[in-house]
Amino acid sequence: MSGGVDSSVAAKLLAEKDYDLTAVFMRNWDARDESGTDAGCEWEKDWEDVQRVCGKLDIPCRMIDLSREYWLRVFEPAIRTWQKGNTPNPDVWCNGEIKFGALIDSLPKDFDFLATGHYARKTHHPQDHRPQLMRARDRSKDQTYYLSSISETGLDVALFPLADILKTEVREIARAAGFHNASREESMGLCFVGERRRFNDFLGEYVTPRPGPILEIETNVRLGQHNGLWTYTVGQGAKLPGLTQKLFVAGKDHRKNVVYVALPESVVCHPAMFTSKITSNNFSWIWRDAPPSSAFSHRGFRASAQVRHRMSPVPVTVRQRWSGNSVQITFDEPHKGVAEGQIAVLYDGDHCLGCGAIDETTRGVAGFRDSD
Repeated sequence: MSGGVDSSVAAKLLAEKDYDLTAVFMRNWDARDESGTDAGCEWEKDWEDVQRVCGKLDIPCRMIDLSREYWLRVFEPAIRTWQKGNTPNPDVWCNGEIKFGALIDSLPKDFDFLATGHYARKTHHPQDHRPQLMRARDRSKDQTYYLSSISETGLDVALFPLADILKTEVREIARAAGFHNASREESMGLCFVGERRRFNDFLGEYVTPRPGPILEIETNVRLGQHNGLWTYTVGQGAKLPGLTQKLFVAGKDHRKNVVYVALPESVVCHPAMFTSKITSNNFSWIWRDAPPSSAFSHRGFRASAQVRHRMSPVPVTVRQRWSGNSVQITFDEPHKGVAEGQIAVLYDGDHCLGCGAIDETTRGVAGFRDSD
């Protein structure tokens, strides 16, 4: 339980059934590493909310400190990715490495299931009964993108009580139950940044600055200076000091340490904004030993992909090398705003197959390619 309305309602739904429940709250970030004190830390408020809900449901709860595991298995790899100038998604890896990894390892060996408030479904393959991660009924809240790094072992013990419930219904259930957090706003952003801190200010405490030029992509005219490639993401707006016109990040050259920007009128159709092909060198299928067999063929495997949580899936062709876990994903139509480090998630219909960090992109401008 996180203290939010989703996991609170998930607990209530299970409490109404024949389950012997214990609530677990994960503490993933230790503010003392930064400030030397926990005063005003967000996790304390969340833990208090968990205890209040559990008191109402009459179920025991306990906190498990996984801040060290989170630091080593999620935060430090993310820092290395940012340092390279790429754009990681720690929330995806947190579910696979921590929630359905380190947390499971820390639980008593006789537990049967780990339930969460994620909007996702679990089914089983009709022939071999292996677990399958499926999209939730509420497509606007579907969280399979964030769960895509889960292992088959973790998925096997997962329960998703909100699989067939709309977010509006979740809040109605919470209000009817008298939960104090029924109207609580959803947490946004990374858990370790907090609500009152600017992301770049926070990250600047961990990533070494590496200043470089910001160039207009058509003319190569220098428009400003960046403090590190990690401070800009392909596709995002870029407001530069001294310029009244809003620009957009069109690309980054890692070798030259250059950020390229484009004018708004160029963004719509500029080839540099579009990616035709991506490569993930360490793609992780949920069924590790059973990737789609056609992915190894010349024609490849037809699937749909998401490179961001808030996007509609797009059709792709997937090819994997026979040796290693390198996967090449080709878009049917070039896709806009793809950045190295982002997570590419593959689907077969509603079935989530797995994910991988984007290591290379092939863009639509001759001679311009993002790579390490």
